[in-house]
Amino acid sequence: MIYATNKRKIINDPVYGFINIPGDFIFDLIQHPWIQRLRNIRQLGLTSYVYPGATHSRFQHCLGALHLMDIALQTLKSKGVEISGEEEQAALSAILLHDTGHGPFSHALEESIIKDITHEEMSLLLMNKLNHEYNEKLSLALEIFTGKYHRRFFHDLIAGQVDMDRLDYLRRDSFFTGVIEGAVGSDRIIRMLNVADDQLAIDEKGIYSLEKLLIARRLMYWQVYMHKTVISSENLMVKMLRRAKELALNGEELYATPALSFFLYNNLGRSDIEGKGIFTPGLIASNFIRLDDNDIFISAKYWCDHSDKTLSDLAGRLLRRNLFAIELQNEPFTEDKIEKLKYRAEKLLDIEHERVDYYVFSGQVSNLAYAPDSETELKILLKSGKTAIINQISDMFDHRFLSERVVKYFLCYPKECR
Repeated sequence: MIYATNKRKIINDPVYGFINIPGDFIFDLIQHPWIQRLRNIRQLGLTSYVYPGATHSRFQHCLGALHLMDIALQTLKSKGVEISGEEEQAALSAILLHDTGHGPFSHALEESIIKDITHEEMSLLLMNKLNHEYNEKLSLALEIFTGKYHRRFFHDLIAGQVDMDRLDYLRRDSFFTGVIEGAVGSDRIIRMLNVADDQLAIDEKGIYSLEKLLIARRLMYWQVYMHKTVISSENLMVKMLRRAKELALNGEELYATPALSFFLYNNLGRSDIEGKGIFTPGLIASNFIRLDDNDIFISAKYWCDHSDKTLSDLAGRLLRRNLFAIELQNEPFTEDKIEKLKYRAEKLLDIEHERVDYYVFSGQVSNLAYAPDSETELKILLKSGKTAIINQISDMFDHRFLSERVVKYFLCYPKECR
């Protein structure tokens, strides 16, 4: 006996309340294992080491972005923008699938799994596989996702200065971290959306809500995404995985889940994704979609008892939250200071000289609230019917902190070396 499935579900979201799944095909996509996998990938990586409530998943974020896209499309249609049923389904599909290419702990391990491949490129690979599986029903969604569709505003809604991805993650991350400075009026901003010359624009009366969004984004970056303890914890995880991969490529026996083993014991890069390497893109994708946060933590538990002193120590520090000390400043750290810390770490912790880079290292982070030279510059639709760029009419841009990239340098080292 075949039972009919009710695909018109209502989901109770903690941020927006009750949200609807807009259509049967979208329901089928949500039910797909590659989307369900995102339940096991945290939206904010190890940020819960700082904000204990920040354990929400990529799956929740994708549903939230889908909900906002639905509202945005209905808003534009109510203002006379013609959107066909096919275009609507494609835009909804594209925003739902935009994060399928995220690996474990999101951005923290992006370079550690496959070199020189971003999560957007991995998402594109998976979307192409899904398109084949669904008999090319995602072809238009792919055009929109890659910015190749002639109606540019659809791509702007997915990857623009005021896209649905950004509107959801700022509000959702603010909610789960408790950092109220990041709360944005997404409803107000979406109601102010419009289209001018086939590009996304904001009605003039929404400019103050837009300014609030830019300020909120800047504050969230320094208070949450680039909080110094988050930087320390994520770099510790990266170092642990780097050591595990080094041992694996040298032929060392190393426990890891099957999916993680594939990426540890094979040095994968862009050529493999492009079909020019030993492994086919299909094989890489099939292993990637089995990989989530659990693979890393389960493997790390075993690595705590590994015979390699560096790997076992790094894994133990991560699981016990015995993080590296970290300093942040506006100028690069001097080589003299770094070398002194390395010498101290070698002596105090009995670290081999060739392994000290796992314990003492520097790097940089940056924050850009608004990219004024971007192809997706924010257009304001004036009451006269003309358009202007936001930095031409908003006095906020008299302050360079919003439109110039702010770079800070960090230095990590064991707390025992203070």
